[in-house]
Amino acid sequence: MTFSQLEIATAYHEAGHAVMAMALGRPVQRVSVLPNRVRLGHCEFKKGKTRPIHDALETEILVLLGGLAAEARHTGRYSLTGAAQDLRSVRSLSQMRATSEKQVERLERRLLNKAEHILDQPGMWSATERIADALLRSTTISGRAARHLFEEAVVT
Repeated sequence: MTFSQLEIATAYHEAGHAVMAMALGRPVQRVSVLPNRVRLGHCEFKKGKTRPIHDALETEILVLLGGLAAEARHTGRYSLTGAAQDLRSVRSLSQMRATSEKQVERLERRLLNKAEHILDQPGMWSATERIADALLRSTTISGRAARHLFEEAVVT
């Protein structure tokens, strides 16, 4: 089966969100590359009890930036228009932490670097590739399937 560059980029983007979430302890409910009127794909998180998160705001920003970072690693460029909704959310969250525009931009740059660093860790990029591949084959995978692919890649 042949996929367009946009479909492949979207699969890596959503896989990046899922891998970042699982790496930081946020359980994933479902990951999809089925487009709708608002977005090309979606990573849905489980509601309810999760393990305590040290810095919830930073974790949320890192998960949002995980999509942009993974897509950029795969394509070689940042798709700011493709990640516009994520970036608007990142900006809103960053403004809760930083007071000046310069501090907001510095925080966002630091956290994007951190997201890229996390995806560079052993097993993390392999997990991203495995989840992206599964999304291209199935368009939607369960959180359980994503977790299995994540654990398989991180352990091996």
